[in-house]
Amino acid sequence: MNIQNQINVLGNGKGIQYLLDTANKIFSSPVYVIDAFYNLIAFSGVPADESFWSVLLKTGTFDEYAKELMASENVVRDVSYSHKIVRLKCDEWKHNLITGHIYNGDNIWVGEMTMYENISFDAERMAAFEFLLDKISNEIRNYEYFTKQPAIFFENTIIKLLDKTVRSTPVNNPQAQIMYYGLESYLSIAVVDAVRDSVMESVRKSRLAYFQSLLKNKFQYFPYAIYADQIIMLMSSKTDNFDWFSFLSTYASFFEENGLYIGVSGAFSDVYETRRYYDQAAEALAKGIASQNGRLVFAFSDAQ
Repeated sequence: MNIQNQINVLGNGKGIQYLLDTANKIFSSPVYVIDAFYNLIAFSGVPADESFWSVLLKTGTFDEYAKELMASENVVRDVSYSHKIVRLKCDEWKHNLITGHIYNGDNIWVGEMTMYENISFDAERMAAFEFLLDKISNEIRNYEYFTKQPAIFFENTIIKLLDKTVRSTPVNNPQAQIMYYGLESYLSIAVVDAVRDSVMESVRKSRLAYFQSLLKNKFQYFPYAIYADQIIMLMSSKTDNFDWFSFLSTYASFFEENGLYIGVSGAFSDVYETRRYYDQAAEALAKGIASQNGRLVFAFSDAQ
């Protein structure tokens, strides 16, 4: 039985460790899986001559040097075989790495599987590796950890962007890639709040909590975070002139029933500019509420 068939016939429901242990034997190559936070999920086999791999296994994550190296131009990315698979090459490594994304049941990228290329990967091995990626994704598709992880990842990352604790991270950084994954070319920020002076604080918070619970249904494609006691939504579109004001205004009756107001920023394309455009949305919201003009959605362009 060739290597592709050996991977293809592996049983489902036996866990990630079973799949990696079996794959290690079939490929004769060490392999590991990490999540979106660089946490080690499982591994099989240990290459003794790669220090970054040793650090990963000892500490459960990459050190900062490894993260910076993986994101730098010193690592060459070869995607000639498939858009699903990347061969990583670096002069500091004794061997190349073969890596690919794994997805949860919502088809959201939640981690990576990487294998040590101590034996040259020909087309057959690449195809078998791709089968293995699909096997791992199918195995974890309904794991609660990976089902909840995207929302946690996006909230943590949005907060870091707002606090400017991450700046100009190279696009090759896996976390930057995951942040962009699923977003269109142009972004906008929406800040959602209830009028603070007109209701009890407990009522205001309950209104925001209710809206947060509905985000998965009404606005499920918008990553969001709780920041400065408000809900921050990261929206995306294919064009820089998408009319978010009109789009959100179609839900005016819903916002009115729940006592909610929204400020919307201008369009931008660099996710690392999130703080600047959050300030725009917050300004639009504050000026809009102060104007008492009867509207519920306020665009930054109207606040100037």
